[in-house]
Amino acid sequence: MKKLLGAICLVLLMSSPVLALDAGGIQVDVLAKSYSSWDGRLLPPYAEGPPEITVLRIQIAPGAQLPLHEHPFINAGVLLRGTLTVITNQNETLHLKAGEAIVEVVDKWHYGRNDGYEPAEIVVFYAGIVGQPINVKQ
Repeated sequence: MKKLLGAICLVLLMSSPVLALDAGGIQVDVLAKSYSSWDGRLLPPYAEGPPEITVLRIQIAPGAQLPLHEHPFINAGVLLRGTLTVITNQNETLHLKAGEAIVEVVDKWHYGRNDGYEPAEIVVFYAGIVGQPINVKQ
């Protein structure tokens, strides 16, 4: 019975955009839940092979720009502080501010840059394959 109740609670937590539980002071906010990347393209199926999850915290100094690159795997992140502009090779642009989530483009050339006055810090989660790179630079 306890397992069933736990499973029901987990389903409710995962399916509710915001759920505050008064008993423990816990609040869950869904920052991103999507079947498409920020440019509107559908996410590809998961790759075949042994899975490997990578979590990176990336800090970008004011005025710095990441090199042009693409990701062969699905990834998503949350900007913890600062601002970040993401631009594709088709000049599609996304402006992120602290607290916002991104479902990144897959197999599409893009770069990020910090146009702000403070460091940008983002945590990114990659759903990759063992032995395969999570990004490819042009």
